[in-house]
Amino acid sequence: MKRWTIIEASQALRRGEITPLDLVQTCLDRIHRYDAQVRAWVLVDEAGARQAAGEAEREWKAGIDRGPLHGIPVGIKDIFDMAGWPTRAGSPLRENHRAERDALLVAVLRWAGAILLGKTVTVEFACFDPSPTRNPWSPTLSHTPGGSSSGSAAAVAMGMCLGALGTQTGGSLVRPAAYCGIATLKPTFGQLPLDGVVPVSGHLDHAGPMALCVEDLRQMYRVLRTGAEALIGRSIQAESAPADWVQKVLFAEQPPPSQPTLLEGQELTSEEGRSRASNLSRPPRLARVVGFFADQADPTMQKLFEQALSRLSEAGAEVGRWAWPTEFADVLDLHTLIMAVEAAAYHRPTFLHHRCQYGPKITELLDQGLRITAVDYLGGLDRLGALRREAAGWLGDWDALIMPSTTTTAPATLETTGDKTMQAPWSCTGLPVVSIPCGLAENGMPGAVQLVGRPDQEEALLSVAAWCEKQWAFHSPPPLLHQ
Repeated sequence: MKRWTIIEASQALRRGEITPLDLVQTCLDRIHRYDAQVRAWVLVDEAGARQAAGEAEREWKAGIDRGPLHGIPVGIKDIFDMAGWPTRAGSPLRENHRAERDALLVAVLRWAGAILLGKTVTVEFACFDPSPTRNPWSPTLSHTPGGSSSGSAAAVAMGMCLGALGTQTGGSLVRPAAYCGIATLKPTFGQLPLDGVVPVSGHLDHAGPMALCVEDLRQMYRVLRTGAEALIGRSIQAESAPADWVQKVLFAEQPPPSQPTLLEGQELTSEEGRSRASNLSRPPRLARVVGFFADQADPTMQKLFEQALSRLSEAGAEVGRWAWPTEFADVLDLHTLIMAVEAAAYHRPTFLHHRCQYGPKITELLDQGLRITAVDYLGGLDRLGALRREAAGWLGDWDALIMPSTTTTAPATLETTGDKTMQAPWSCTGLPVVSIPCGLAENGMPGAVQLVGRPDQEEALLSVAAWCEKQWAFHSPPPLLHQ
């Protein structure tokens, strides 16, 4: 069964080979066929999606092209507000919630002409208690899909949508993407706004796209960033931005102006390292991360990672070593401290009166946060600030750091969303990360590699990731699609 990438579908739409309604119907048919097993969706707006598809086709006929996402079906993690819809965040406490307006990134997707199919499943309040979603790579549907963006990852993997929005506080973009065999981008902290998103931790939360390939991530990221920046910079309200203004200003298919283009043969000096090119014309210089947390991968993941590195070296990449600084060896404890306190601060009024309606793992997190003293929390923020200042200069002359995305392939249990060891440190640093599937492990489950870049240099990092993706050439769909 074919899974459309955003790039393929966008080109086919513009050539007239398919219509937006064809794409929507393909996604809906797959949802009807498989979602009773996969459980990736909370709500699906079939009528609204068909109506939006018709509107996209009418706009094209009228000469209005909103850019690379025009007519593309996408899913929205159920912690983002969508006007008129509940934002349940995986919790029974929010069963009767209704959003009055779109989250800013959701509004940007609407204006870009993306077709919003519905809301994808999240674990409860985007924390630790597993969601009902199943991993479509699991022969028995008994492996975790990861969390907390579990529904978004599974839906993209199954071709139920072509892209999706997710979030990450610890590892909630990278881990489910890796477990489900898709790609994701965790941008630099603060790069994409979180207006209208149920928070976990104000100092750690990131929003980002999930898709089948790196080029799809690039197109989604450009639209999200350019659109959000234009709205915020011009102080235009979501409801009042005119469609023609959106078309002309928000969604021109141009790289952000801060990202220079590297000409063939041009070399970068160390001083230019913070302004890397968006178009990589040579094999990259990669530094494999070594040290206390990068060495936690199990033998299966280590073998897959070494094979992936060998293919990159054979294709001309320079691969060196980079060690996580020992002075920040407490990064996982630091992550837990800040996440626990800030989650507890948000939930405290409700948690004190409705404790029994919270899951066991988020209850444990909130209890921990309520016990932490203000002095310890402020000390943690100081440590986080120092870490981010140091991390901004870590790459030196390297194009990217490289390491496994996860410690294992998806665990064969539904009682966990997986181990945050490989992802949470990068949520703390705030550095951008791209995770790409690199192949199948011996157990038949997908494994992934993550690339870490410089702050605010997503375009350069995506170019490195696209080069690596080409060498690995992983395009396998989940076995469930063959049933």
